[in-house]
Amino acid sequence: MTNKRVLLASRPAGPVSEANFRIDEAPLPRPADGEVLVRNLWLSLDPYMRGRMSDAKSYAKGVEIGEVMVGQTVGEVLESRHPKMKVGDVVLTQLGWQLYGCINDATKLDAARAPLSYYLGLLGMPGMTAYFGLKELGQPKPGETVLVSAASGAVGSVVGQLARLWGARAVGIAGGWEKCNYVSEELGFDACIDYKAGAVREHLKAACPNGVDVYFDNVGGEILDLVLARANLFGRIVVCGTISDYNSTDPYRVRNWRAILVNRLRVQGMIVFDWKDRYGEALKALGGYFAEGKLHYRESVVQGLENAPRGLIDLLAGKNFGKQLVKL
Repeated sequence: MTNKRVLLASRPAGPVSEANFRIDEAPLPRPADGEVLVRNLWLSLDPYMRGRMSDAKSYAKGVEIGEVMVGQTVGEVLESRHPKMKVGDVVLTQLGWQLYGCINDATKLDAARAPLSYYLGLLGMPGMTAYFGLKELGQPKPGETVLVSAASGAVGSVVGQLARLWGARAVGIAGGWEKCNYVSEELGFDACIDYKAGAVREHLKAACPNGVDVYFDNVGGEILDLVLARANLFGRIVVCGTISDYNSTDPYRVRNWRAILVNRLRVQGMIVFDWKDRYGEALKALGGYFAEGKLHYRESVVQGLENAPRGLIDLLAGKNFGKQLVKL
């Protein structure tokens, strides 16, 4: 048996291409004392991976040329030399873009609670990002307006549903009629703006007639400027992502910075690792809402590790619908 892996072959200059990756095979790894051998079943694809392909300074170390691409996985323990994990356990790991890997630390998962893939989305890092970003940084009050971009995605879809559950008004921004219809009809947002239809300023004013109290930003770019113009006094801007710039060689420069001063806005970046000691709290809350049928969720699934590069490219281009995964 061999281990199929996807390695970073080169750093992209602009949009990611399949040429930036290389698929290879290596001998099957063997666990050392205190380790387990895991066969990966699901791989998560996320926008942050574009940043890890760069050598620019960031909140986490980038992937070196020739290294396995970074990524969160769910897998099954095949062999154990760990005192607290046994063969057959299902675990959440950071083994990256490969079929097998050895690790000495993993989180055991309850396969009866939810589909295993959900631990990479709704009940995983994206769901927790939405939970802590909205609760701790957005701090919505009942009756306030919460606006979220990339509203049909893994994080944005949860943000809007939580806003509604916590008594706020939820408005989404998404690309295309199909996504906007899903956000409004299936997720229960109060409104959704199709940025691809144009006239975003006018649609934003109509959807948020009383202004915006909390903006959960996943995209950055020109939309952020337009939202700043609609922000209410003492509004909160949660900066979770800037996906509109991830493939850009000339990042967008915010022009409406004065609105932050005039409206005394609080703008704060959101990295979920800052709440790692409270992951259990988020999992309990999100799992409870899911069990009660109060959280809805959608996945886009790519089949096979060899198609992971194409899956990431499509994700960065906004072609995914919901959480992007690779079924291994």
